[in-house]
Parts: sequence; C-alpha cells; structure tokens
Amino acid sequence: MGIAGTALAALAGMLKDAGYTVTGSDKAVYPPMSTYLESLGIPVMEGFVASNLDHRPDLVVVGNVVRAVYDEATALLASDIPYMSFPEVLGHLFLADAHNIVVAGTHGKTTTTSITAWLLSSAGREPGFLVGGIAKNFDRTARTGAGTHFVIEGDEYDTAFFDKGPKFLHYRPVTAVLTSVEFDHADIYPDIEAVRKAFLKLMGRLPPDGMLF
Repeated sequence: MGIAGTALAALAGMLKDAGYTVTGSDKAVYPPMSTYLESLGIPVMEGFVASNLDHRPDLVVVGNVVRAVYDEATALLASDIPYMSFPEVLGHLFLADAHNIVVAGTHGKTTTTSITAWLLSSAGREPGFLVGGIAKNFDRTARTGAGTHFVIEGDEYDTAFFDKGPKFLHYRPVTAVLTSVEFDHADIYPDIEAVRKAFLKLMGRLPPDGMLF
C-alpha cells in the first residue's frame, strides 16, 4: 500500500528480485515511478479500496502515506492478513546480516547515498542499496547486492500510521553518515530539539565497533 512512493517502489523491485509475487496500490501513480514499476512488471491498483485485498496476500507492506481511515487500511485491520511497515520489511529481509551504511540528515541524503553506493560498486564491493530517488549512475533505485554492504537512505520521517517512530530506527546501522541536522517535518516534530533527539536515537543504535561520519 503506497507503492508509488520512491522508497516503496524500490522495495517492491527488491522483493520481486528475491522471488516474491508483488502487486501494489496507491492513490495515484505517475512517472517516474509508474514507468519504473511497469518496467519491473509489477501491477498497480489505483485507489485504496477494500477490494484490493480480495486475493488475500500473504503480507501487506504499508507505506507511511497510508492513513488508518482509508478503506483498504480499514479492511486490512479488520482482517487476519499480516502487515508490516516498509522499514520493518526492509530491516528483516535485507538488512539483518549486512554491514548497513545508513545515510541520514536533513539535506543531502539521496545524493550521498547514491555516491556511496556508486563508490562501493566501482571498487568491486557489489553493495546492496536503496536510494530515495532516481540515481542516474544506476539503472534502478535499489538492488539486493552480492556483497556484504548495504547502503540505505535513512529517513527521519515517521514509519506508518501504526508506528510513529522514525523510519531509520529500523535500519540496523553499522556505519552511519550524518549530513546535517536542521528543523524539518513540522507536522511530526514540534521543534529542533525533537529532531536532534531522533538523530541521537539513530546514533545510539550503532554497535561498539560502529562508525559515524
């Protein structure tokens, strides 16, 4: 649900690459993500309607654009169909055993994530990555990777309607890159101190031998 978002569309592609059958829904679908999803052969249902769940999927991945009052969300909550947020699925399926490089900050995340992934790729490390935008030096916004590193754009925005914590707290960082911290997302953070606390929580997830740049 919410598949036309950049990150969720990227995850959909990764899931399909991993062998899962993937479909999606969103309120509206338009380029570049509509083109991207079409190129992957992932069907998209327009509108958050209850009938989207008639085929009873094994798991529903819920994007943070989805509100609990939407018909599809209401039907999901009333059913016994399992559901998880996008960051939860990413963390469980793709980040659990990787050396995760989480790129966070108010500005510059997408650029820094794509550059880091490109540098590791150029060095022959074959990293997995997920970029929150269209990176012109890759043919897709995400890939699983054959190497040990995974480069992920760490978003401080909330996870889902059932999890109001920042997305990046699900990403199991071994290395963190912090580009900047400024007041942003006034709809969920009341002041700059609340923003700082969110980033400090991410830094607190680093292991004792982790690295912060």
